[in-house]
Amino acid sequence: MGVGATLEYFSELLSAKKKKKKKLLQTVDLKVRMDCEGCELKIKNALSSLKGVKSVDINRKQHKASVTGYADAKKVLKKARSTGKKAELWPYVPYNLVAHPYVAQVYDKKAPPGYVRKSENTAITAMNPVEEQYTTMFSDDNPNACSIM
Repeated sequence: MGVGATLEYFSELLSAKKKKKKKLLQTVDLKVRMDCEGCELKIKNALSSLKGVKSVDINRKQHKASVTGYADAKKVLKKARSTGKKAELWPYVPYNLVAHPYVAQVYDKKAPPGYVRKSENTAITAMNPVEEQYTTMFSDDNPNACSIM
């Protein structure tokens, strides 16, 4: 550490200025109802006008708007709703990230292909000993698994 760096360090410690926290670069995904190119353009222009937004990507087929930049998610959502369109944070995740994608709370017919609804409560009740016995009987990990074949 040089003399300049040491002086800078001490000057920062002694200064009475409050530092603002830097916003992190993030991507905010929104589900916005879009029917035509006009809707798409309206949403894109509104979201691009926000301070700190670097790029806006629109996928009209999935009704998805992705905003990349230093903008807050709440402000992006508020700006999208100000266009008069129904908007919400992207409620879907890829189905391979969910342990049980066809559980009633997770499976959604309106979800884009390959996606299911985000859900925190996807836990399945534990199996009783009899069910456990049947599932391990035909397991690939068990060398004596299937004696029927």
